[in-house]
Amino acid sequence: MTDDLEALKAWVGKTEIFEERVSAGRVQGLAALLDKPDIPRDGDLMRPMDHWCFFKPRVRQSEIGPDGHPKRGDFMPPVPLPRRVFGGFRAVYHQPLRLGEMARKEAKIIAVAIKQGRDGPLVICTVSNRFSGENGLAIEEEHDFIYRGDPPAKTTKTPETKPSAAPPPAFDYSQVITPDPVMLFRYSACTFNGHRIHYDYKYVTEVEGYPGLIVHGPLIATFLMELAMGNNPDKTPTGYTFQARAPLFGHETFTVAGKTIGDGCETWSLRPDGQVSATGVVKFQ
Repeated sequence: MTDDLEALKAWVGKTEIFEERVSAGRVQGLAALLDKPDIPRDGDLMRPMDHWCFFKPRVRQSEIGPDGHPKRGDFMPPVPLPRRVFGGFRAVYHQPLRLGEMARKEAKIIAVAIKQGRDGPLVICTVSNRFSGENGLAIEEEHDFIYRGDPPAKTTKTPETKPSAAPPPAFDYSQVITPDPVMLFRYSACTFNGHRIHYDYKYVTEVEGYPGLIVHGPLIATFLMELAMGNNPDKTPTGYTFQARAPLFGHETFTVAGKTIGDGCETWSLRPDGQVSATGVVKFQ
């Protein structure tokens, strides 16, 4: 297994390019999910998380893997570990994309790290994304995808990305989020995400060993960004760092909270027991 994992480092440098017209229709679905009163139209500037609705591989059904993602070994390396989670990302916003324009995404694998976790080896694959519109470079991101083995047999321990941190001492604003299977399905549809852990209860509980459907890491990141922007309405985001720590589940209410710090905003998502499940820092202009 060790030699197989080390061979994955040969994928560093692999690239793929997507080009498409970023039409308003797909972003309208995300706006509806977020309960926005205004309908996005072509010509409008995108909000910071809207671009995740685009530039997804449209592989044939025969090329889908058992977890619902495209089979590994094309762009993403052929990691022999079955479970995949979103670990986090770092973003720089240069200028907004505009709905209706032609845009381009350049994706490149910049690192493949092999580590030893509590339950076995982990593979962390870091992908650099550069998004450009008709006026040039708009967004730069680095995403971390974590691969791990199945949970140990006969365990009652909930699989986690990282141990949950202590809750923050205080926050300036918060919002309660009540997820459900419909919300998770709608976000999967908006972002063309076929990962079965978000909508297939039998799969996520019996195969991957979780107690319920998992709230998408990118959806949590979106709620945190919405909270930061909603409480800093006259400011423009220039950067965003998000890190997942523990999963949130679609049958449990959770809280997003934040506080203003200098030229930015610290945010958290909190599990029902008050523990932190993810952290985010938004920088403003």
